Amino acid sequence: MALSCLTLSANPSSMIWKCRASLPTSPHALVATYIRRAAHLADKSAGFTSPHPNFGCVILSPAGHVAGEGYLYAQGTAAAEVQAVDAAGERCRGATAYLNMEPGDCHGDHSAVSAMIQGGVKRVVIGMRHPLQHLRGNAVRALRNQGLHVDVLGEDLTGNLVEDAQKECLLVNAPLICRAASRVPFSVLKYAMTLDGKIAASSGHASWISSKQSRNLVFELRGRSDAVIVGGNTVRRDNPRLTARHGGGHMPMRIVMTQTLDLPEEANLWDMSEVSTIVVTQRGARRSFQKLLASKGVEVVEFDILTPREVMEYFHDRGYLSILWECGGTLAASAISSGVIHKVYAFIAPKIIGGKNAPSPVGDLGMVEMTQALNLIDVCYEQVGPDMLISGFLQPLPDVIPVIPSRDETFVVDPTVSPYESSIIFFYKTWDLYGALSNFSPHPIQIHDEDGDCVTWLSVEHYYQAHKFVGVDDTIAQDCVERIKSAKSPEEAARIGRSMQKQKPDLIRSDWENIKIDVMYKALKCKFSIYPHLKTLLLSTAGSVLVEASPHDLFWGGGREGEGLNYLGRLLMKLRSEFLGESSSSSETPSLTV
Repeated sequence: MALSCLTLSANPSSMIWKCRASLPTSPHALVATYIRRAAHLADKSAGFTSPHPNFGCVILSPAGHVAGEGYLYAQGTAAAEVQAVDAAGERCRGATAYLNMEPGDCHGDHSAVSAMIQGGVKRVVIGMRHPLQHLRGNAVRALRNQGLHVDVLGEDLTGNLVEDAQKECLLVNAPLICRAASRVPFSVLKYAMTLDGKIAASSGHASWISSKQSRNLVFELRGRSDAVIVGGNTVRRDNPRLTARHGGGHMPMRIVMTQTLDLPEEANLWDMSEVSTIVVTQRGARRSFQKLLASKGVEVVEFDILTPREVMEYFHDRGYLSILWECGGTLAASAISSGVIHKVYAFIAPKIIGGKNAPSPVGDLGMVEMTQALNLIDVCYEQVGPDMLISGFLQPLPDVIPVIPSRDETFVVDPTVSPYESSIIFFYKTWDLYGALSNFSPHPIQIHDEDGDCVTWLSVEHYYQAHKFVGVDDTIAQDCVERIKSAKSPEEAARIGRSMQKQKPDLIRSDWENIKIDVMYKALKCKFSIYPHLKTLLLSTAGSVLVEASPHDLFWGGGREGEGLNYLGRLLMKLRSEFLGESSSSSETPSLTV
């Protein structure tokens, strides 16, 4: 499907998609207008709590006025539909709800559908069905079964204006769509060059080619991404920080891709105070330097064959949705040749620097004729300060009806598990089929604290991260507990807890390593005891080995090649066995070793 000319606003305070099309006049003009508005609302949450889908909702009263709006901040917070219905109040009766994407039932959370039904919404218009197969169509069926009239763009409503509106919905959730249909994250290549196509002078000096306005827009692009990736040359030449610098919100992971690990011992990227850095390299490269990086808190991941596709497949399995490439020409050419780049942002400054040996943004692609040139799709032009921003897609977004890879194709089977086991169930992110098993699933729990008071935690991860600091006689630790407790999502709670642990390891309670498994088990048992449908889900896995499929967490997860301890999976199997014993004391239950 071709995409309309949509660009990011150059306004640093707003990253709302905007359409350059003229005001529609067809019978579907109203639908297109408010679906686009829902998409714009959805985009407000992009990057603030990553990764998660972006949802927006607009309620149009029977009188034709906008009665309520809302967007989802993160999974576990109030749904966009709930916010919009609450804002509309009585004006919701007989109203039409416009949604950029079909709501996703996050393991028993029917709040979005229930809010529209109970609020008296008469009609629901949906920009696109949910791209994940196990969620696709569930909300549409539920709404129709309750008597609401549901229209899905491209199915029940067609036409040019409708198609343009649907394209905006696709763009807002492009990373999720790519994840659903492929094994690589949605990747954007960004570079700034002079009018004569140079990204630096012959000396290597590159500060600054583009304007301050363009650089502010780049900070916003970073803030919308799960990670920013550069090559070793960029680290050696520019010593970048790769921070978002946008005054809060999401800070993307920093990734350095280098075969030789020929990197400086001191670099801004080794400063882990604001955000973490991962170095991906060839297996066996500079073992002593790997130890040095590890001592600084930098994670090193080795690959047998280091290629952009191998690296992107790894970060896909790690749960990343979007990657921003800010690398030099050599790595950019390799990434393009590997087919992992989906979109390009080229900032062109009105400057000429010349130089026969001055580097260009993309290295050798092996092309010898102009007919071999790669053409961008849906090219957009926008002036950003004195610069010109040209953007477009190198490859179209996957079809909105994706073919979902099987779990066997998506995750590497743990080789340490006996081949005689009946089955292996992998889980990791909350959008997975068994995502409710994760400690990040947005299910609040109530547990008594040390004083006997019942305290509510928004997720198991909130409880786990906070208890790294509970009982520590220090105001910073106590403040950290409160910040974690009030975090709007499990992802935010994890970032706060992990960041404080890295910055001030002396604040971690002295017995943490001895009790952290018990802390996790207590929270998990509480979660699965509170929610009957979650307990049913866990019991439905009886006879299967549960593996937390994180490729990088070697304690709680299974690791890339089964080398992880998989303690989360083990605790869940222990809890499952305990539940089975309680429900069927008269019959024998399988013995599961933890």
